[in-house]
Amino acid sequence: MLMSIYELPEFNIKKEEILSQKKEPFKGLFLIIVFLIGLLGGISSSYIFYLKLKQEVISAGVPIVHSEKIIEVEKEYIPQTTQEQKIIEVVKENSPSVVSIVLYKEVPVYEEEYLSPLDGFFFYIPELKQTGTEKQQVGAGTGFIVSEEGLIVTNKHVVSDTSTEYVVVMTDGREYDAKVLARDPVQDLAIMKIESEEKFKPLLLGTIDDVQIGQTVIAIGNALGQFQNTVSVGVISGLGRTIIASDTTDFSTETLEDIIQTDTAINKGNSGGPLINLKGEVIGINTAVSMSGQNIGFALSIDKAKRSIEQVMTSGKISYPYMGVRYVVLNKEKSAKEGLSVDYGALVIKGENDPAIVSGSPAEKAGIKEGDIILEMGGEKVTEKNSLSKIISKYDPQESVELKILRNEEEIYLDIILGEWDQQ
Repeated sequence: MLMSIYELPEFNIKKEEILSQKKEPFKGLFLIIVFLIGLLGGISSSYIFYLKLKQEVISAGVPIVHSEKIIEVEKEYIPQTTQEQKIIEVVKENSPSVVSIVLYKEVPVYEEEYLSPLDGFFFYIPELKQTGTEKQQVGAGTGFIVSEEGLIVTNKHVVSDTSTEYVVVMTDGREYDAKVLARDPVQDLAIMKIESEEKFKPLLLGTIDDVQIGQTVIAIGNALGQFQNTVSVGVISGLGRTIIASDTTDFSTETLEDIIQTDTAINKGNSGGPLINLKGEVIGINTAVSMSGQNIGFALSIDKAKRSIEQVMTSGKISYPYMGVRYVVLNKEKSAKEGLSVDYGALVIKGENDPAIVSGSPAEKAGIKEGDIILEMGGEKVTEKNSLSKIISKYDPQESVELKILRNEEEIYLDIILGEWDQQ
């Protein structure tokens, strides 16, 4: 039977049924209780449905009508998932500590003049004449604050020009002059300092020890040098990568080891920006992107950056241990080609224009010779994934380390005192 939802249904109860209910009072009471429970359940369900509908209306920003009056609902976005909420919180918390690094340089100003080679006869030739110089923006990158005093981590290639003036732009538009304190001689890292007595909020530095392939990460940076604090989200695609990165401005190249791979969008201008996990911790420094692939970006491990930050804080410079040998890392293919008995280690060998052992170096003083194969350093096996340079970087200058060497099919042990390489 059809009926209006605003009307209660009619109950046709016969006289005999009423008389029987008088004879059986408990049975009638039972029916009344069941009816009341059903009624309360219907009211509760209707209220819950109303609350859900109201929530959906609020999230959509639709006004609600009460007693012929329109009540405007605040159009606040409500995250749909816990992960989305986390990303929003991390970005909101960390964006103020991510800065744009703007590069300024004095560049010549020219005016066009027309000169006649025949003293005004027949024709004129246009010629550019320098009339002076003016300061212009010549580039932009990203950095992030790592201390209250205003220390900033960025990529070395962002601040490689020593004749450039650097200005740091905060998310709220404030601008500060900044200077480069140190450029890492080995990694694509540099440490800057904001020239101000103000206190700044540093980002939390994490570690890659717990990083898992597939976990969510966030990149924040000055995309294309135009879109400040652009946010992109992706996952960790790989760990422990080795890449050869090239600088398109001077066509220089460098080998970067133990690199994080991510599909998070990284564009020009993002260089030097942080790669952040959902805890709000920096785990990498966005550095390079594959030009031949899609969504293949690379970041330096924050663990390596910590070492440089600590050195600048204590000594004002970045230094690395130095051995002074030229070598190639062996594998099965190279060992078979050279007829060697081992397929791992670092073969000390000269290059076309480079000696195998640098004169006066710690390696020469320790007694290392051309043709030696360095099998282990400090008990760590030298392999393609664990190269000699990677092991050396774990030590400090002037530290003594034991080397296991294969020389003429005989294993020997040498102690080497590492030197200091502080080329900036």
